[in-house]
Amino acid sequence: MTQHSRREVPGDPGTSRDATRAAALGAPPAAWSAPGARSARRSTGRDPWARFGWMMAAIWLVFLIYPVITLLRSEAPPTWVIVGWLALVTFVVLYVTGFIHGMRGGGGLGRPPSRRQWITFAALIGCVLISIPAEGGSALSFLPFLMSFASYGLTRLWHWITTVAAVVITALCVFLIPGGLDNLSVLAIVVLLGVVNTVSTWLIIRSAEAEHLGLELATSEGREAVARDVHDLIGHSLTVVGLKAQLVRRLMDSDPERAKTELADIERLTAEAIAGVRSSVAGARVTTLVEQLASSRDSFGAADITLQIDGEPGSLSPVQALTASWILREATTNVLRHSQARTVRVVLAPGRMIVEDDGTGVRAVEGNGIHGMRERAEAAGAAFMIGAAHAGASGTRVEVTW
Repeated sequence: MTQHSRREVPGDPGTSRDATRAAALGAPPAAWSAPGARSARRSTGRDPWARFGWMMAAIWLVFLIYPVITLLRSEAPPTWVIVGWLALVTFVVLYVTGFIHGMRGGGGLGRPPSRRQWITFAALIGCVLISIPAEGGSALSFLPFLMSFASYGLTRLWHWITTVAAVVITALCVFLIPGGLDNLSVLAIVVLLGVVNTVSTWLIIRSAEAEHLGLELATSEGREAVARDVHDLIGHSLTVVGLKAQLVRRLMDSDPERAKTELADIERLTAEAIAGVRSSVAGARVTTLVEQLASSRDSFGAADITLQIDGEPGSLSPVQALTASWILREATTNVLRHSQARTVRVVLAPGRMIVEDDGTGVRAVEGNGIHGMRERAEAAGAAFMIGAAHAGASGTRVEVTW
């Protein structure tokens, strides 16, 4: 650099090199919010960061005071000094408005930048270039802001292009211009800022991707839960309706009154199933263990299966009883569909429920029903076991233990 430039960018604490250091430290707070973190609130206009985050840009622009000092002391022709002032003011306006636009959906950090962002970036570079005749080496103070704008407001490719360009330009100024070694610390700061921007933007993008994956996982789990609830509910209800319909067909001639009673039960079960599906989709349906025991008794009775209950529903906690009711529902459906059992025994004890029948035994391949029971037990922190009945007897034993 020339002697004039060295005077404008001296090595004491009041230099524009220190301004660049401060600007470098201030540039990362200009990072615009991650794509997924505030999108919902941004769309409603209630995100405080999107509304007032521009103040961070305004605060850190105070470190452009050193180009201001340079312009006040500049010995360049008055025309270039005026151009320098206009360029500086325009740079500030563009940077702040670009900051606001980026946070309010303009792009960056994994989101496609809008056309306005590209125009703003090009205009910022133009402001820096036309300020050089009046500011000389102090124009390096603009580099951290350009780097941050590209890193947080444009694409990953332009982050690298701008970072490498800033490092190369600063290195050329330091090593090729006479007296440039006085600004060696500026080069170190630009390199450090490049590392900071690279790491911070990478973490922000990875965080946004993780949030997106978490949302997809939660949605998938929610869908699976609804599907499992509907499967358990519809499977059980349709099985009982089918059995009762068969019973009605047999009783139509021999016992019309009982046939009418069974038809009324079919209507009730159908209405309950429809209401259950609606409330399951809304996530509001809860069947108590007492209700499920009564429903299972009625279902087994329609199939001429005897139900024996040992113990009281109150022996399980409310949370345990909720899980037990779902598993009992599915076990009832499996008995009605597959077991050909004549007797079913339900044992209720503190922290335990056993459902045992004297049917044909466990099938070799687990179906969706057993898989669903196992998932519900695991979600409730319970151990689930299914196997042959004890004492060498035929049949199936389902046991849930907390």
